[in-house]
Amino acid sequence: MKKDRFSLVFQLFLRNIFKYFLQGLAVLAPIGITIWLVISLFNFIDGILPNIIHYIFPGLIKADTDGSLKRIPGVGFIVVLTLVLLVGRISSSFIFSKIVEAFDSILEHTPGVKFIYSSVKDFFEAFSGNKKKFDKPVMVNVDATDVWRMGFITNKDASGLNLPDHIVVYVPHSYAISGITYIVPKDRVRIIHNLNAAEAMKFIISGGITEHD
Repeated sequence: MKKDRFSLVFQLFLRNIFKYFLQGLAVLAPIGITIWLVISLFNFIDGILPNIIHYIFPGLIKADTDGSLKRIPGVGFIVVLTLVLLVGRISSSFIFSKIVEAFDSILEHTPGVKFIYSSVKDFFEAFSGNKKKFDKPVMVNVDATDVWRMGFITNKDASGLNLPDHIVVYVPHSYAISGITYIVPKDRVRIIHNLNAAEAMKFIISGGITEHD
């Protein structure tokens, strides 16, 4: 009898330990992962400038005994951030836009480089700039009646694919960086008016867990 009682108490103890572990993990994991990602991103950006300088002028920046380049933490990050902001500020000027167009034309017509450049360019333009694509959140019906997926209109006209009454919708996957492109009839798409693009993307990526107003 005492043995059975001890066994029940021990099982209850293990359940509580496991419950507390999951609760602690739910609190610490998002904080830890966020801090790790921010620090990793900072270190990556901070190391861009020293790596470029070392590549062009090997003798200008010396390496430590372990092979790491000597640098002042934060300087590279500030310089790169300032450069990005400066380019963004002057990107609309006539002279600068012509220079960018010239480089764009060269890269777009260079075999091998064209595919990489156009893919990276389209990816970033999809999230920012004048050609931003992921700014129209929608509900799209592609599986069954009254079963909807959430995505973004990337092209309002599929006439180039001989589907004049269709539009192109990209549906991201939850907890992943992948997604599916659907070409569907216009009457199977509903515009989401109560969510902006950022809120919709957050809702999709989180699997619907994120709360919204």
